[in-house]
Amino acid sequence: MATANSTTGMTTPAEPATGGLLVLLTPMPSEQLEGILEQLSGAFQPDSLVIATGDGIAVDAWPSLTFEPLPSAEMSVTLTAADFVNAHQLAEKHESRGMLILGPESGSLAPAALHRLADAVLSASADLAVPCYDLPPRAGLVNSAILYPVTRALFASPVRFPLAIDLGLSRRMAERLAVLSQRLPAANQRDTLFWPVNEASVCGLSIQECEAGSRALPQPVDPDLNTVLANVTGALFADVEAKAAYWQRARRPVGSRPPVPQTHAADAPMDIGPMIESFRLAWSNLQEIWSLVLPPNSLLGLKRLSMAAPENFRMPDNLWARIVFDFLLAYRLRTLNRGHLLGALIPLYLAWVASHIGITASGVAPERHVEAVAAAFETEKAYLVSRWRWPDRFNP
Repeated sequence: MATANSTTGMTTPAEPATGGLLVLLTPMPSEQLEGILEQLSGAFQPDSLVIATGDGIAVDAWPSLTFEPLPSAEMSVTLTAADFVNAHQLAEKHESRGMLILGPESGSLAPAALHRLADAVLSASADLAVPCYDLPPRAGLVNSAILYPVTRALFASPVRFPLAIDLGLSRRMAERLAVLSQRLPAANQRDTLFWPVNEASVCGLSIQECEAGSRALPQPVDPDLNTVLANVTGALFADVEAKAAYWQRARRPVGSRPPVPQTHAADAPMDIGPMIESFRLAWSNLQEIWSLVLPPNSLLGLKRLSMAAPENFRMPDNLWARIVFDFLLAYRLRTLNRGHLLGALIPLYLAWVASHIGITASGVAPERHVEAVAAAFETEKAYLVSRWRWPDRFNP
């Protein structure tokens, strides 16, 4: 029999149910919360389900569900260390066999996608279940340009969305992430990004990618590209630095993913002129900074790119891979202030986006180009390893 929690207005079990599924819902607007509760109540047996949320809900509308209160927090478009601490603590309390962590807009996921994520961890076939979203061609380009290729090349992971905002976790995966999270000061747990795919790879825990179909992506409170790119890329670079002993060992490349059927209509033509002009302006103004990070061959490639006509504006895949790896190395060596370093990467990223849009407009499938980029990162891994071990070898 459930009892009322007078502080939060939620119901908590007098005797926690054990052995079921824990679902932790990160902060989201009330209308989104109602939507995901509707999905969960229809997708799973209520008596095997515990839902943890810090958002106020009308519990009378969900009499069959069991709720656990979470500390109040601000909405985030990425999972943070605090989410993993909360998930592990509640999973231990309820002796849950597995858990889902679902982010804002997760009500847009189909019930079948929720089932796939849950079944992977409840059946013990995986310690980490990661969704593969079906997104419009121009959505998630930071992931396509940097996060996916770097993770695939260095951690031999085929997971297309290594920073997914929805995850399935086994008890031992949750424990591993919680232990790492608890080493951080409490004030940093809500702001620190973790990379569960990388962590599972290092620890030898099993990973399963689950088809998730289409999903609405939450928008950051501050949509400024400078902030988003710096936060996410900086967090990835820090994680790569911490795990250098692992990824420097030779591993078999993942290889290209099978073709993904395109279910979204082609995007309308886009004017890439402003992005190209931003890059050209940066070429004029940032050469001194870029020369501290990039070797002469890369600078020569960028000079040629700056002179290309818009219809022929194509950044070679291997050049982009080396640029990202050189910025990763500069991040490690603190060649310049890290904030300034990541800011200097933005016009180069915009040049990649302009090139990607131009390539796909010519008839190349977006995913085919993304796979070609990821393959280039795999090829250039040896370059990164050499520069990581002997950073002065390639310098003028």
